[in-house]
Parts: sequence; C-alpha cells; structure tokens
Amino acid sequence: MRLIGCDLHASQQSIAMLDRDTGVIVEKTLKHEGETVRTFYASIPPPVVVGIEATGSMGWFLRLMEELTIECRVGHPTAIRKAETRRQKHDRRDAALLLQLLAEDRFPAIWMPSIEYRDLRSLLLHRHQWVRMRTRVQNALHAIAMAHGVRRGHTLWNREGQAMLASLPLAPHTAHRAASSRRCIHIEAVRAELDKLLKTSFFLSRQPYDQVVRMADEAED
Repeated sequence: MRLIGCDLHASQQSIAMLDRDTGVIVEKTLKHEGETVRTFYASIPPPVVVGIEATGSMGWFLRLMEELTIECRVGHPTAIRKAETRRQKHDRRDAALLLQLLAEDRFPAIWMPSIEYRDLRSLLLHRHQWVRMRTRVQNALHAIAMAHGVRRGHTLWNREGQAMLASLPLAPHTAHRAASSRRCIHIEAVRAELDKLLKTSFFLSRQPYDQVVRMADEAED
C-alpha cells in the first residue's frame, strides 16, 4: 500500500509517497503540464491513498483521482495547520506533514460530495446568482417607482404595472436606468429554465427540490 501526501497548487504539486511494504519515502514535484500528473498516478500500483488540503482549485484533481479509482482524502485546512508548529509554509514540508497525518491515522478528512452532486450544487449556485441579479433589478425599479409616488408591491411586475412604470415622467438619467433595468426582465426566464434543469436532476439531493430552492430564495430576501 502507498500513502501520498500531496501539497496541491495551481501550477504544480509537491508529493511525499510512503511505500508501507518497504518503508521507502519518495519526494518529488510534479508540474501540471500535459499528461504528467495523470501518467504518474496511473503508474502507481494499487492500493493508493492520497491526502490533500482543501483548496478552491482542487476540482480537477478530485475528478482525476475518481477516474483512476484512487482514494483521495481532503483535509480540513485549519486542522492541518494546527498539526504544524512552524508557521512558515514550505511545499515539501507540507507534503511530508500530510503524509505523516495519513500514516499516523490522524488525517482530518472532511466529507466530499460526488462529481455529480458537486455539479448539481454548482447549478444551484448559478441559479442563486441569477436570483440575486433579479432582486437587484427589482429593488432598483421599486425605488424609482416609489420616488414617484407609485406603490404597487409585486403587482409592479405585471403588464399593468410595467406600463405604469414606463409612463412615469422620469428625468433623463433615471429614465435610462429604468429602461435598462426593464430590459433585464429576461433574467426571470433564465431562472425558470434553470429551475427546469434542477427539477430533472434533484434526485441526488436528500432534501426535496422545492424546500432547497425556497431556503435559497429566503436567504436572498
């Protein structure tokens, strides 16, 4: 069995690999160029366990490990830092620390969702971003309407409300802002399309689709 501590960065990774059968430790640096990383990990005889620290750019590496059927444990950054008494970071030393935590069965692994679930979660986040855009546009138009004595609440978005908003005697710059905001009404159509996509694939979630989306919308409001 081989244990690998991997200090993962954007352009390269430093690894410390322990062969538990022989006790030999190998240290090396892999550049993220071409097929270098895939070739290296594909050449290692199983079983293999890799430990990395959670980072924002680790997605591609996790997908590679799943493709190669290599177990990859993702560690909590704060817990890993607590295990290192020295404050100065060093790539090889960090890789050695990750290997040590694996070997001593002290690796602070966190739960990681599957590729499919991460993709679904990204879609939900994408939808949430469109909802936030819609909210900003609606707030801007509400402010313009209220500044001119119009208080219609949610009925400002129906046909009659939009006609009333368009007929307001607005100053030139305010009229430009209102017109550009009204052109963003297609945001709602995009959100509706995302809802359709989410509903078709939300069987991966443990919570009902409507409940999760309602929680996201309430958090925005």
